[in-house]
Amino acid sequence: MRAVVVYESMYGNTHLIADAIGAGLRTACDVRIVPVAQVSPAVLAQADLVVVGGPTHIHGMSRATTRKWAVEAADKPASDLKVEPDALGPGLREWFGSLGRCPAKAAAFDTRLHGPARVTGQASKRVSHLLRAHGFDVVAEPESFLVTKQDRLEPQETARAREWGTRLAASVGQGQGALGKTGCECRPSGPARAAGAGSTGSREGGRGGGWGVLA
Repeated sequence: MRAVVVYESMYGNTHLIADAIGAGLRTACDVRIVPVAQVSPAVLAQADLVVVGGPTHIHGMSRATTRKWAVEAADKPASDLKVEPDALGPGLREWFGSLGRCPAKAAAFDTRLHGPARVTGQASKRVSHLLRAHGFDVVAEPESFLVTKQDRLEPQETARAREWGTRLAASVGQGQGALGKTGCECRPSGPARAAGAGSTGSREGGRGGGWGVLA
């Protein structure tokens, strides 16, 4: 079984979680771990399972503005944060905006502050919704991995991510014979359009909603 982990990361926390999930998936899968800025249709073409995740920004997925704020925060003299090479994007929102139909199995994850999801937001819920909208068969509930207010992963989160990946691989592997496909037939759906563009709901719009994690 072939799996691809697609991730977006600002300060490396979501990257670490993606690597840990990939390690868990390798108990039953051939795995590629790819930053969202480098994903192409060819990467997904033979995937049986696609796992997608990113940081929670202002209760949802990142935008160009929130990524810019994250980089600016890391550039402050008092900050010891380091940004990922692709931190400014494109992010998951833009990727979904240019993605065609993909009949593979899928799961979603995010990184977010420790606290009730209704307070911190949970980007993986929106990721899961968009996966379904693009034809993926979502096989797991959205999963969150937690960071501190200092933008560091909570202790044991990478271990928990690896365990989640192992369970996900086992679950999908049990139904592998019923997949009925030879790969993910993904085609760009035209010019990139930001997923959810035009929405003004408080879950994803404006500074007033609170920063959330910038992982």
